[in-house]
Amino acid sequence: MSNAVDETVEKNAEACSVVEAVEQIGSQWRLVVLHDLQDGEKRFNELKRSTGASSRTLSRVLDDLEDAGLVNRRVEDRPLATYYSLAEKGERLCPVFDELEAWADDWLETPVDA
Repeated sequence: MSNAVDETVEKNAEACSVVEAVEQIGSQWRLVVLHDLQDGEKRFNELKRSTGASSRTLSRVLDDLEDAGLVNRRVEDRPLATYYSLAEKGERLCPVFDELEAWADDWLETPVDA
């Protein structure tokens, strides 16, 4: 019986890192912003337009992603502009997004336009 418990604990420990990763990047808006920044550095208003997020939501998400070390913020004084780009930690997610996109293409039904 102890062996079965040990195996369960080991499997849960392995899943823990996946759960932690999903908690860091897992909200819809975080994923949208991270995916959008794969194309390179963008200004706040560019991200707002391309993601469709409200200013408040985008600001909160960018702060969270910066705190998590996934996004870098760069501010220029003249003209005043704030730029965002993927940090190294965020860039390492690009292959994950590519794999998720491939999986979705293979396994998720795409809606048919009426």
